Amino acid sequence: MTKSYFILIAFITFLSITGCNSRSPDTIQTPGMLDNSTEALKSELKKYPDSLALLQKLIETYSDAGEYDSALALTDAQLRKDTANAYLWNMKATLLFENDDTLNAIKALERAVNLYPRPEYLVALGTVYAEVKDPRCLAIADELFKTNKSKSGADAMFIRGLYYTYKDDKLKAIAYYDSCLSMNYTYMFAYREKAIALYNMGKYNDALVVLRRAVTLQNDYDEGYYWMGKCFEKLGRKYEAIQSYQSAILYDKDYTEAKEALQKLKGQH
Repeated sequence: MTKSYFILIAFITFLSITGCNSRSPDTIQTPGMLDNSTEALKSELKKYPDSLALLQKLIETYSDAGEYDSALALTDAQLRKDTANAYLWNMKATLLFENDDTLNAIKALERAVNLYPRPEYLVALGTVYAEVKDPRCLAIADELFKTNKSKSGADAMFIRGLYYTYKDDKLKAIAYYDSCLSMNYTYMFAYREKAIALYNMGKYNDALVVLRRAVTLQNDYDEGYYWMGKCFEKLGRKYEAIQSYQSAILYDKDYTEAKEALQKLKGQH
């Protein structure tokens, strides 16, 4: 999975986890201790067919194994029984996005929002709209800000910033990221996107200031170290770039881009 899709996956996957931890009233709790094997989960689901927790676990098992067709088939089968379940549509959106089907992921998220416009679903949809440069994300941001500024204001500012990032209006994007951070100084996505915007403007030292702040707040922030490495490379500070890439890999051993950058840098003489 590439880092270029990190933001949207993080948002939508977070929603999936949130939905599981905050189940709707008609959701049956997981009975007993579960065996993680696929066959055991299938067996448990036959015993408790109304358990969304078991369904979620089986879908996650398929997804973790890269068997998206099986995961989607299971989700679709459940949706045929319960087409008005917003949580299931959100789950489907997660799977579609992980399978690089952004268009249909958007359609599934739209169904979830139309059924139950909870703030988390709106944030996910607004974020996806922003990446595809759909101005409807701005209306979602306005609604989030108006409805609950204290809880969703930072999300609203971030969505606006992301939209202008993809519209290539970096200065306006940075202004919104700053507004986001003024509302929530721990908003890692805003630090990341602000730093990338500065990097793309050639302001490597300014980007480093932002990234240092991010990794100070969250010292295992792998993407922060990766982008620090890229900035150090541009500034000709090879040793610090190597250290930064190594830190990124330390916190995410599967960080392909960081591994490739480190290998390339070490190969230079």
